[in-house]
Amino acid sequence: MEKVLLLDNDEAVLDVMQEALTFAGFNVRCIEQTSDIFPEIEDYHPDVVVFDYLLNGVNGGEICHQIKGNKRTSALPVIIVSAYPKVLRSLGSYGCDDFIPKPFDLDDLTARIKRLTGKRRDGGLHAV
Repeated sequence: MEKVLLLDNDEAVLDVMQEALTFAGFNVRCIEQTSDIFPEIEDYHPDVVVFDYLLNGVNGGEICHQIKGNKRTSALPVIIVSAYPKVLRSLGSYGCDDFIPKPFDLDDLTARIKRLTGKRRDGGLHAV
């Protein structure tokens, strides 16, 4: 069962995503604080990380840049979601593997996660 780590400041958004992804067969862990992301990655070993672009104290692009710039986590697929897709386009992708504009379809989110985790299983990306 693939593991998904979700990060968002909005508990309601986390609840909806967690429920949909759990129903789709993923093992899901949620966090609300950006400071928890690296300890959670080390502890949980997710197959993919999904987080919002606008977070308390830092933008998700910077977190993605840190993940992709770290030798131990650089192959970890990252999906950024945001209600402000033009911001991400103007600042670059930060190396994220996918970007989903809000509001988004939960089936689309599920399909994108399956595509990214499938690449890892097939050897296209390396495990953390």
